[in-house]
Amino acid sequence: MSDPPEPDPGKRKISRREMIGVTGAALVAGGSLAALSGWSRNERGLRATVAVLPAASYDDRLAGTIADGLKALGVAPGHIRGRRILLKPNLVETAEGHQCINTNPAMVVAAAEVFRKMGAADVFVAEGQGHRRDSLLVLDQSGMGAALAEHHLTFVDLNHDDVEPVRNRGSEMKLRELYLPKSLVHADLIVSMPKLKTHHWAGMTCAMKNLFGIMPGIVYGWPKNVLHYHGIPESIFDINATAPSSLAIVDGVVGMEGDGPIMGTPKELGCIVVGRNSAAVDATCARLIGIEPTRLGFLQYASGHLGPILEQNITQRGERIERFRQHFTLLNIPRLQALLQS
Repeated sequence: MSDPPEPDPGKRKISRREMIGVTGAALVAGGSLAALSGWSRNERGLRATVAVLPAASYDDRLAGTIADGLKALGVAPGHIRGRRILLKPNLVETAEGHQCINTNPAMVVAAAEVFRKMGAADVFVAEGQGHRRDSLLVLDQSGMGAALAEHHLTFVDLNHDDVEPVRNRGSEMKLRELYLPKSLVHADLIVSMPKLKTHHWAGMTCAMKNLFGIMPGIVYGWPKNVLHYHGIPESIFDINATAPSSLAIVDGVVGMEGDGPIMGTPKELGCIVVGRNSAAVDATCARLIGIEPTRLGFLQYASGHLGPILEQNITQRGERIERFRQHFTLLNIPRLQALLQS
């Protein structure tokens, strides 16, 4: 289990006031969703373990299910005790009648309960949503704010946190450095907690795409325009290469299909997915919803570099994928329809 990268030595901390002037350019997706030149399936013997566990509803059994998932991965209290845990949900925005947009608050509360019981020194929740700039409004309307207050969980707005420059360890965006929130850089473990959804640009949003929300809006704009300009697959890869999540806990109880990540419709899957490698988690989740993972641009970048995406290189724990597999509807656009498993 890896820690977040340390900032390059000798770099001074940059205040958010100094970075307010950095702006984005045109909003373009960039990169191919189905085929990136030079990609190969040589995963050099990489292996990962992913657990798929039943969760029919957002009830008080979620904590036990998450604990079972961590145990299946070999995550013991010794890995957690005394550490600062950052829970990163997918908290985008709210819309009436669209409760499947954001990670359900019950998932976050359950994960916090598990990590606290395992001896974490601190558990806090952090997000830098890319649409609405008013974080407190999104917290309130989503129900996340009330849930965090009830369980005494601190929320950090990553859009407005002080930032530190960190060497870009992916380099697909041709940016030498990425500016990461101070709260994230100095956390011990980053837990990506996405909602499993289709995505009208990336094809699917899950553990890896969820880290878009760690990139501060005061640097990268709304909705992270600088990253869109450099290409979504490229951005996803570079962010995950530079600030990899230590764990992923995916809300697949109710996902979203169609015009995701905001305007789609709810789709019940009845499971959560837990893993220590986000590329393997995302490949597993793609198979769960009927997408061929090797056709997703960001997973093509990740394959053999950040982790395995090929099924034979991923050890399955818990339930078999077939128990929960469903075909999620994608927008009727050729580049998205090409992602579907035959």
